[in-house]
Amino acid sequence: MHQQKQYTRSDLSRIAVIVMKEKGLEPDFSKEVHAQLSTINAPGVDDDPKIQDLTHLLWCSLDNDDSRDLDQLTTCTEIGNGSYKIFIAIADVDVLIKKNTPIDEHAQFNTASVYTSARIFPMLPEKLSTNLTSLNFNEPRLALVTEIVIGNDGDVQGSTIYRAKVLNKAKLAYDAVSSWIIGSAPAPLGITSVPGMDIQIKNQDQIAQKLRVKRHQAGSLQLEIFQPKAIFEGERIIGIAEQEHNRGRQLIEEFMIATNESTAHFLQKKGIPSLRRIVRSPDRWLRIVELAKQYGEALPNDPDSKALSEFLAKRHLADPLRFPDLSLIVVKLMGPGEYVLENPGTEPIGHFGLAVQDYMHSTAPNRRYPDLITLRMLKHAIANRPSPYDHQELYSLALHCTTQEDAIRKVERRVRKSEAALFLEPYIGKDFDGVITGITPNYGWVRIFNPPAEGMLLKLPRDASIGNKLRVKLVSTDVELGHINFMKTAY
Repeated sequence: MHQQKQYTRSDLSRIAVIVMKEKGLEPDFSKEVHAQLSTINAPGVDDDPKIQDLTHLLWCSLDNDDSRDLDQLTTCTEIGNGSYKIFIAIADVDVLIKKNTPIDEHAQFNTASVYTSARIFPMLPEKLSTNLTSLNFNEPRLALVTEIVIGNDGDVQGSTIYRAKVLNKAKLAYDAVSSWIIGSAPAPLGITSVPGMDIQIKNQDQIAQKLRVKRHQAGSLQLEIFQPKAIFEGERIIGIAEQEHNRGRQLIEEFMIATNESTAHFLQKKGIPSLRRIVRSPDRWLRIVELAKQYGEALPNDPDSKALSEFLAKRHLADPLRFPDLSLIVVKLMGPGEYVLENPGTEPIGHFGLAVQDYMHSTAPNRRYPDLITLRMLKHAIANRPSPYDHQELYSLALHCTTQEDAIRKVERRVRKSEAALFLEPYIGKDFDGVITGITPNYGWVRIFNPPAEGMLLKLPRDASIGNKLRVKLVSTDVELGHINFMKTAY
């Protein structure tokens, strides 16, 4: 039924809290966390003489428009023959937040920040994640720096990791930087106000594109998942938008993947067990083969990321409209990513989706707990001290992080549905163009294009099949439960 109540952003925050608790996550910080937080009033310091001073480099952060928890900075220098040295600085969260303290225990329990449009549930209190442990503009900070040499053709030729002091010279946002890179908008102030930053970003973009080509040649999958985001003006919801995967996002994605691989190699060389991020070779590969057959494409009978990557690239070109739905089916058949403990010398499971063997999460310690674990292990390894985590601990943490990640995914998806239901409420009785994305014996699922939203298709047409375009009428919404119901319109 159509509700009479006027829902607002605060209602969505309340719903998000309920769903967090339902999924076994802790929405609020304990009094012990607040007590520890009250004792932390300045950024972390360390007088270790081995910490390098790299504050002179042209560092910048590149993130979402509204991001305030800045985990990484990037910069690069030319070293001749078309080769570059890229530097990725990762916030040293551990310098302020020690293992087994109340703040660390909360972070360990939830394992990541939970992002909903109405409210963010940060893994670390905002006094830290958006201030004292964030790599904020014009604030000197301690960081872990990964230095990677990239050849002219995008080959990674070597890397090293060390501690350093860094300084963010420009806080940049994906969309504005992207528009400037492709020439559709002038350079943002963060670039024009810092001499040399324009060349710096152009160089980083070119390196990232070379890394990207190399990765796709190796069989990394190009997927496009439908994840619309609500836009608010104060308490009112005013729109739903899809995030564009543009050049700015690609730049950071490529640099982060290179960092995560370098981190895995670093710990491996030192003979240290590590918390790897994996996507297994798909058990349901033959279902993916069947799926490709429906499009007239033949995939080999054994899992082959290169062949799948080529098939996906072809489909993206042929039918961009339905590509997010195909991506989702492939992702479900591949199975989710997970964290596992891997020992040096054992055969790595690898990351099927990225077509890499040695991979871990290390670039976001303000918002993901596995990255904070890895940060601590790296610092101990650099100082030649024994690992702060034993075998059994890492094994348990890997399982726990995987479980909580699944819970977080469910919370974010569920709240997105409530946001869409709220935005669509005034449009009950209106018609929309859409595409069928799923079918069960009694009903279907439909994705409408404008605004981007998904809902249930009641009374499935007899001739319905996935991918069919159709016109639907919005018949009801339920903000509390995140339900959106459509019916096929009678022509």
